[in-house]
Amino acid sequence: MATYVLMLTLNAEGRDRMLADPDSLLRVQNEIDLPEVVTLGLYGVLGRYDFVSILEAPDNNSAARFSLELGVRAGAHIETLPAVPVGHFHAHNFETFEFSDEARELDPSS
Repeated sequence: MATYVLMLTLNAEGRDRMLADPDSLLRVQNEIDLPEVVTLGLYGVLGRYDFVSILEAPDNNSAARFSLELGVRAGAHIETLPAVPVGHFHAHNFETFEFSDEARELDPSS
């Protein structure tokens, strides 16, 4: 499973929906039923974006489908970012960004 970060900005319709029903975004996110896609959290944030959602999905296509459905149903523009644990990048091989099968802790002494 891969991790994805969805950055949401509500459009006018989404803002109106949130004012009328503050739980609408969370409810819509929970109603989307895609195989093997698991939402890990939904956070309101300050700054350029209104909300951040974190999910796990088996592949980019599943994450894109979730993002599209959430955006349409919630009234939001969504920027979807695949997230790679920092431990997957081997410090000695920055040119090829060699991936390992498991995340590993970075040793500050190396």
